[in-house]
Amino acid sequence: MNSRFLLPLFVLLTVSLVAYPRLHRRYVRYQQGQTASKAVQQISDRLHNGDLVFQTSQSAQSRAIQLATHSGYSHCGILFKKNGTWRVFEAVQPVSETSLAAWAARGQEGKFVVKRLRDAETVLTPDALRRLQAAGEQYRGKNYDLYFGWSDERIYCSELLWKMYRQATGREIGTLQTLREFDLSHPAVQAKLKERYGKHIPLDEKVISPVRMLKSEELVTVR
Repeated sequence: MNSRFLLPLFVLLTVSLVAYPRLHRRYVRYQQGQTASKAVQQISDRLHNGDLVFQTSQSAQSRAIQLATHSGYSHCGILFKKNGTWRVFEAVQPVSETSLAAWAARGQEGKFVVKRLRDAETVLTPDALRRLQAAGEQYRGKNYDLYFGWSDERIYCSELLWKMYRQATGREIGTLQTLREFDLSHPAVQAKLKERYGKHIPLDEKVISPVRMLKSEELVTVR
C-alpha cells in the first residue's frame, strides 16, 4: 500500500478504537433508558405511594454487596407521586429524589422490582403516608453512608427505607443482621472492606440489606 495512505488509515483506525467504547456505552445507556421508560409506563397505574423499588445498581460497590448478600439486588428506594409523576426517594449522595424513569435507567438493563406492604390498604392511610414522607424528609440532604453504620448522621439506601417505615408505621421490613453474618469471603468483598475500614471491621454493627427487605414477608410483589 502506498505510504501516503498509511497515516490517514492509521489515524482513522485509532479514532475508531477510541470512539467505539464511548459510542457503545452511550448506546447501552440509551437502551437502558428505553427499557426503563417502557417499564414505568406499563406499571405506572398500578403503583401506590409508599411502594418500595429494588434494582441492581451499577455503582462501584454494587458487586461487593451482591457477593456479600448472595443477591443481585443492591439498591432500593421508596415511591411517592408528586405533580402527577412518580418519584423515588433514595439514599445516594446525598439523600434526594429523582423520577422513577431516571432511577430505573440507572440500574442494570433498566430493570427493577416493585414491592408493597402486604396490608398497605389498611396500614398506609393518608395520615400514615404523611408520617412516612415526614420520616424521610428528616434525612433529605444527609450524606450517603459508605461505612454502613446504624447512626442517623449518614445513611444508606435500605437503612433509609427501614427507618422510615419503622418510624411511621411501627413495622420492621426485613430482619436486621450484623456485618459478620454476611459472606465476607470473596476477594472483592475483602478488598472493599479493607478500603473502607482498614484492619478495624465493625463486624457487630447492625445492618439491613436490600435483599432482606426485598424478601421480607411484610411485602408482596407488585412487579
